[in-house]
Parts: sequence; C-alpha cells; structure tokens
Amino acid sequence: MGARPHVVIIGAGFGGLAAAKRLEREAVDVTLLDRHNYHTFQPLLYQVATAGLNAADVGYAVRGLFRRQQRVFFRKAEVTGVDWEARQVHLRYEPRLDFDYLIIAAGSVTNYFGVPGAAAFSFPLYGLEHAVRVRNHLLSLFEAADAIPDLIDDGVLNLVVVGGGPTGVEVAGAMSELVDKVLRQDFHDLDVMRSRVVLVEQAPYLLAPFSPRSRRYAHKILEAHGVEIRLDTAVTAVTADHVEFADGTQLATRLVVWAAGVRAATLADGLDAIQGRGGRITVSPDLSVPGHPEAFAIGDVADIDDGTGGRLPQLAQVAIQGGNHAADQVLATIARIARRPFHYVDKGTMATIGRRAAVAELPKGVELTGGIAWFAWLGLHLVYLLGVRNRVSVFINWAWNYFTWDRGPRLILRPETLPHTPHPISDAAGPGDGARREA
Repeated sequence: MGARPHVVIIGAGFGGLAAAKRLEREAVDVTLLDRHNYHTFQPLLYQVATAGLNAADVGYAVRGLFRRQQRVFFRKAEVTGVDWEARQVHLRYEPRLDFDYLIIAAGSVTNYFGVPGAAAFSFPLYGLEHAVRVRNHLLSLFEAADAIPDLIDDGVLNLVVVGGGPTGVEVAGAMSELVDKVLRQDFHDLDVMRSRVVLVEQAPYLLAPFSPRSRRYAHKILEAHGVEIRLDTAVTAVTADHVEFADGTQLATRLVVWAAGVRAATLADGLDAIQGRGGRITVSPDLSVPGHPEAFAIGDVADIDDGTGGRLPQLAQVAIQGGNHAADQVLATIARIARRPFHYVDKGTMATIGRRAAVAELPKGVELTGGIAWFAWLGLHLVYLLGVRNRVSVFINWAWNYFTWDRGPRLILRPETLPHTPHPISDAAGPGDGARREA
C-alpha cells in the first residue's frame, strides 16, 4: 500500500461508503471492512420481506463500487475490537490490520429491550437474511393454513408487528396489501381474510418522529387497510405461539416482526469509549472519538449532539453527511488544517404506508401526505439506490405491482416444517451503518 496514510473504515453502510467515496481519489489508502460483501439498502428491506422485491434488488456488491479505484481495498471480515495504542483493528480469524486513521461506521442491531423470548422467537428486519426469512415464514404459514385450515384457529394467520415507527408502519401496510390484494387471489380454497395484521405500539401514537398531522394520517390509512392498531400497548413476552401484553392478555401468532428499535452494534461496547443512549459512541463536535483523535464514529453507532442538547436521529442522511465530514477531517489533519465541527443539514423524513399513501416532512415546515408524498418517496429511493441494474429492476417491479397488484418473488427458498417459528439469524455483529431512511 506504500507510505500513504492508511484509513480503515468499519462498515459498508451509508456512512462507510460515503467516507470511502470521498477518499477514493485522495493521497491515502483506504481499507473498507464489512462482514458482508454487499451494501444493503435498508429502507427497502420491508418490500423484500413482503414479496415486493427480490433480495438482489436491494443489495449491491461493494467491490463493484470501487473496481476502478486502486486506493480503495475491500475486505470481507468481522471486526472484534481495536487496539488503540498499537493502532490496530482486530479481525475474527484473520491477522490484525494497522491503521493511521479509523472511521467507525459499524451501524446498529435490533434492540429487544430485555423482553423475554423476543430474541428467540421474533423476526428482526435489519438485513437481507432477515427479510428473506420473514418472507419465507410468512408464505409458509399460509401454505400450512391451506393444507390444515384448523390452524387458523390457532393463530397461524395472525401477523404481528411490534413497533409503530417508520419500519413498523411500512411493514404493517405492506403486509395488509400482500394479504388482501395478492394472497387472496393465490389461495382459492383458503379463507385468507381471516388473517389479521396487528400493529403494536407502546406509545399513544404511531410515527413518533413525525408531526401529529402525519401520525393521524398514517393511523387512518392503516385502519382503512384493515390493520389492527394497538396503541399504549407494551409487549412483555414472545413465545413460539403467542405474544403477551402488559395488561395480561395474549394473542396467538406464529409470526412476530420486531421493529421496536435498534441499539449500537455490539462492537461499540468493547472499544473503551464513552457511550450514550442505546450504546452509541459519544463523539466530539468534529465526530472524533474522545481520547482518540485519529478515530471517528459516524452513522447509527455514533451519539451526536444535535446542537440543542438532543441527539441526531439514526437516519441515512446523518450517516452520509457524517461519512463525508469524517473523511474531510482526516484530510484536514493530514494537511495540518484545523478540524471543523459537524453540522447536519436536515433534508427531511419520509415513510410510506401503502399504495399512493405516504408521509413526508421536508425542510421549512413542508408536510406532504397521500399520493404526492408517495411519488416523492418512490423517486427519492430510486435516486439513492446503488447500481443502474438495481434501479431498473426496482422500477419495473414497482410498475408491475402498481398496474397489476401482482408481486413476483413469492418464493419459499427454505421450506419449513410447520407450524413453528424458527430461531432467526443472529444480528449481533451488525450489518454496517444502515441508518433507516432519508429524504
């Protein structure tokens, strides 16, 4: 790699890729690490889970992004720790990696908040593996009910989503459309309409980050689509065949999608760094790790002051802008120029609820709902999606679904012996700094 400064970036999510792209033409060598060889476009994972898109549509090979760059190296590896004194990154089953500068963009993982059984029996939705497992299991439950209709009385078609934030709202809306518009046509001998989509939220409203107007709109649309919304309801336990609520009641189900929140990747716990809410690494104004000026933390793993005493949200735009800023501060340090504090530019937040139904809150108080917000959401996600092939494929899938109400990838790739709930793939290591959504 020569005598150029060596920058190691942990995580190939939105922030990690932004930092690598910013440095690719500079006089530094960059090594980008991730336990997957692909970048996951997390805002569209719910569409993979509900048979709207193929997994390959929302994943892009990281090496393909830098094939023409001789200074950016990708390594598929799992980071287990950092030796600050030696300036080395520890890799599982591989030799340590030296660095001059470090950008930590390790992302976040599902937070089960200590709810008994949640980790064992619910399904997270934070990586491609998770999305495919949700799709496999959901479709398998309908196949089981078709073969043995009495299973419906045991709750096999009760689909529960825990968490009323953007992810939960999108999953619940997409599930209701899948059941009503697609599976009802697929299963001629099954009373599909006995299926229930139940959205559970501990707060007294949905979409906490949004305005009351957007919350009311989302609630109204979901109810119109047949989603049962349970507000002020806390889940106290998840088992193989039911969920339990704080009021002592139970609901029979064989599918619980856990969308109740995330915490910083477990790597953050072993870095001897100050941690804030959710285990996130508390950073200095320039995004450096206190006590380690050669290291920066960005994206979901970073606890960043928003300038008013609050913390910046775990959004894709925060990660992208943070990645660019951290890269700029590395270059400033090399050039012996004073570092600058990070200033986040809020470009807005969006969430989709169903066909021609979305909410968008943009700068200067602009709030959109309905069809115009939905089309804006579609266009924005096509722009941010990596790869021309992916954009074309997603656009064709969306157009086909819009005009036909048909969904293509209704494939059960891993047959299950039903009815049961398989243990989900562990996401303890984190998939990179995949902040949720952007506008």
